[in-house]
Amino acid sequence: MMEWYFALGFLLGLIIIFMLIGMPIAFSFLSANLIGAWVFMGGSNGIIQVLNNGFGALSSFSLVPIPLFLLMGELFFRTGLGMRMFGAVDVLMGQVPGRLSYVTVVGGTGFATVSGSSMGSTALLGSVLVPEMVKRGYKKHMSIGPIMGTGGLAIIIPPSALAVLLATLAKIDVGALLVAGVVPGFVLAGLYIVLIWVQTRLDPQAAPVYGVPRVASLKKVFIFLRDVLPMVAVMAVVVVMLMFGWATPSESAAFGALGVVSLAFLYRCMTWKAFFASIEGALKVTLMAFMIVLGSATFSQLLAFSGGSSGLISWATSFDLSPVLMLLAIFAVLIVLGTFMEQISIMMLTVPFFFPLAAKLGFDPIWFGVVVLLSLEISFTTPPFGLLLFVMKGVAPAGTSMKEIYIAAIPYILCSMFMVALLIMFPSLATWLPNMLQ
Repeated sequence: MMEWYFALGFLLGLIIIFMLIGMPIAFSFLSANLIGAWVFMGGSNGIIQVLNNGFGALSSFSLVPIPLFLLMGELFFRTGLGMRMFGAVDVLMGQVPGRLSYVTVVGGTGFATVSGSSMGSTALLGSVLVPEMVKRGYKKHMSIGPIMGTGGLAIIIPPSALAVLLATLAKIDVGALLVAGVVPGFVLAGLYIVLIWVQTRLDPQAAPVYGVPRVASLKKVFIFLRDVLPMVAVMAVVVVMLMFGWATPSESAAFGALGVVSLAFLYRCMTWKAFFASIEGALKVTLMAFMIVLGSATFSQLLAFSGGSSGLISWATSFDLSPVLMLLAIFAVLIVLGTFMEQISIMMLTVPFFFPLAAKLGFDPIWFGVVVLLSLEISFTTPPFGLLLFVMKGVAPAGTSMKEIYIAAIPYILCSMFMVALLIMFPSLATWLPNMLQ
């Protein structure tokens, strides 16, 4: 029997080699798994056993919310419902200093909760709001920063397809993890608002005040009821159904998708073009997610069979470190990986190790899942290679440098790190809501 560190090095080395030659991450894992099954599990019989177990993982009922949440977000984006909500929030904010930055956080949080896609949210907000803010004289950090920060909220606030995928890979309760992200997600959005308020006080010229037409209070109420409340209600229904156990995550996701479709017809913005584009977009990401589950399931099985995962956990826990220091080490690893890997790849690589390690350290699995999601949210904007940095570069006005994008992202990264610190000091921020509902 091969020593655990040789087995682990062999499997990880194969994955890295396949990734370096340009193979997609899901196929890199699958190819390494097939070779590993041949080596560790007795040739062709081992390969058949690994594939059977992997395809069995794809039949998990917990995966059903992923395509439905993705379809929900695609429809919200492509039918124009998202922009109706942003326009309404813009009118309701009035002449507040830094108004468009606040609109980005308030409207973007609402959009992120319904879209469930960080990259989609960032791309939409960046392409629509940044040119408008630049035209109004906003400095780059006041226009770009809030969009990247708010885009990351889609990972934490339900409905989040990435949270469903993480819960599936970690074999924890999908509904509990989704609900656990509600309080930390909205607290983080509140921290972003405080950050913008401080920035406008320190430098009023960073977001100049400009005249806007005054709107009567009665009309504001009408605009809110027409263009904001129905969109937010879709998210609220999904969360409430999960919270009170009225529906499973899959059924809640189906109601959410149906709600967005109904709103699109009600507002007469549903077209065949938007419908088919939404189906295509959701299908592409769903197929990728299912390939990832297949690769991850077989990878976890091989790690267990070869002794790689148990050996690594025994080695990690042999150090005389407190659980908090071990948690900080895990957090640091996730952030470092986020500087050169995308989030799903990080999940595939680390979940088989970190969640068993967290269980051995005595961490609540749902709380730990929220910490991992926050870490992934931070790594989305971690220089130099965070995905949202390059999404923003692609939609930002011409002449925007990567340095400006990095500088704009840093305060929001610090807010997210402060949120992680709050979760460590007050774990009930993540566990209170799921525990109360149980």
